[in-house]
Amino acid sequence: MNFPTDKLPNIEFKNDEPLSKYTFTKTGGNADTLAFPKTREELVQIVNTARENNVKITIIGNASNLIIKDGGIRGVVIILPNFNKIEVNGNQVTAEAGATIIDTTIAAQKAGLTGIEFAAGIPGSVGGAVFMNAGAYGGEITNAFLSAEVLLPDGKIRTFTHEQMDFSYRHSVIQENGGIVISGTFQLKPGDKEQIQDEMDRLNALRRSKQPLEYPSCGSVFKRPTGHFTGPLIIKAGLQGHIIGGAQVSMKHAGFIVNINHATATDYMDLIHLIQKTIKKDFDIDLQTEVRIIGDDTKVGEVSANS
Repeated sequence: MNFPTDKLPNIEFKNDEPLSKYTFTKTGGNADTLAFPKTREELVQIVNTARENNVKITIIGNASNLIIKDGGIRGVVIILPNFNKIEVNGNQVTAEAGATIIDTTIAAQKAGLTGIEFAAGIPGSVGGAVFMNAGAYGGEITNAFLSAEVLLPDGKIRTFTHEQMDFSYRHSVIQENGGIVISGTFQLKPGDKEQIQDEMDRLNALRRSKQPLEYPSCGSVFKRPTGHFTGPLIIKAGLQGHIIGGAQVSMKHAGFIVNINHATATDYMDLIHLIQKTIKKDFDIDLQTEVRIIGDDTKVGEVSANS
């Protein structure tokens, strides 16, 4: 069933919208309906209307660590660029889900608050970072997290504490309960503004030197296997630089797959599967994807909210 946009005339919707316009890989099929709520009330209205009409809901955040398959996404897709407010209250920073983690770290630095510098170069949104317990350079969201406001599938907003989030490596309970992160609050500590900025600058320089930021990509593709680093494994397997279609295993960092020539999501998926198959054969290691992979291989029929 299609989402009844006519029931919510004051909310911005785009029908049959190419999601490649929003993903960092510049790939992905179309959304049946893409929704841009501006307020919590509008977000709740979308969720309730979808539930009442048995329409699937998908939230895509900043689409930085995400692959959307070429068949696109059925139902209604929600994106939250309008949810971008960041507030500092004492030693706490509260950021709405659509705010970027980078902007959140900048706000913390300006307030002289330390504890989230590790995230200074993570390109995702606060909602996405909380959803997957994003991390970099030895830090993870769990280290600074205090609480989050979450819209649950029943249309109710609930506050989740750190303990309730069940954080682990690239995991939170939101991945199981179907909730939508509305905002996240981080508990930080007073620090020296110049020292905080110096650390952010150091990590960003490190990121620029090691990661292929000059090409579209979905960030780090695979989770780090216990006792190993993914990039060196891929290099040892002889796959660095390997190309399928327009997607290439990065020559700068083998843990990244970059879009060098109008790649499709299928190119990405085929390359991911080749890497997994080869690493399993050569080293008996099962590589698990860190990148979130969603959508349909081909656009066929409708998908219900219960499927």
